[in-house]
Amino acid sequence: MKGSIFAVFMAFLNVIPAFAGTITGNVHAEGKAGVDNGGGGSDGGGAYASRKYKFVPKVDYSNMRDFVVYLEGTVGTNSEPSTNVVVVNTKRIAQHGAVFSPHVLPVMVGTTVEWPNDDDIYHNVFSMSDAKQFDLGLYKGNPPDKRVTFNQAGRVDVFCSIHENMHCVVLVLPNSYFATADENGDFKIPNVPPGTYKLKAWHERLPADEQEITVPTNGDVKVDFTLTIKNLPQY
Repeated sequence: MKGSIFAVFMAFLNVIPAFAGTITGNVHAEGKAGVDNGGGGSDGGGAYASRKYKFVPKVDYSNMRDFVVYLEGTVGTNSEPSTNVVVVNTKRIAQHGAVFSPHVLPVMVGTTVEWPNDDDIYHNVFSMSDAKQFDLGLYKGNPPDKRVTFNQAGRVDVFCSIHENMHCVVLVLPNSYFATADENGDFKIPNVPPGTYKLKAWHERLPADEQEITVPTNGDVKVDFTLTIKNLPQY
């Protein structure tokens, strides 16, 4: 009898809908209004045609990548199990061709990141950021001690002391509800508990933008972002 009651109860649980929504959208960047691709100003871009400035690189906002979109603050109780948390909380940033890959890695607080060196030359991985300071020293390969656990939220800029162009960012976030936009700027954050939140779009060289959103008990909420230089203090 007890077994039958238990079976009925479990069957009842299986038909209860999951109370979680999905955040989808797109994020892209635009240059500052009033500044054209030729450098702006009254010369119509003529200065950039001169030999002096011909090879000065300019930002191509249309080709910006590595956008991260995430919910701010604590979502529910982080100590409770979440369907959005990866079981193995270890990530990897590889060093290959004297480049960190990926260039931007968003992780949840408490995540451990390993730093394998796939090159035949030495690298040195270090950071001076307030959220995490470390120095892994010179090494090749993937020694087991070259791991860093990020236990405080914030932006962590990572460099190699030997090669000046080696730089990456670990964006440490307080919850697991985040996504990296794909090459088209599209993103998707699934299994979000219903409620009202602040959703932020981030890029390493532009001011972040945020919107207040309400996630339904099930279904999608669509949010788009355009990041640009705006709302900064004028001096």
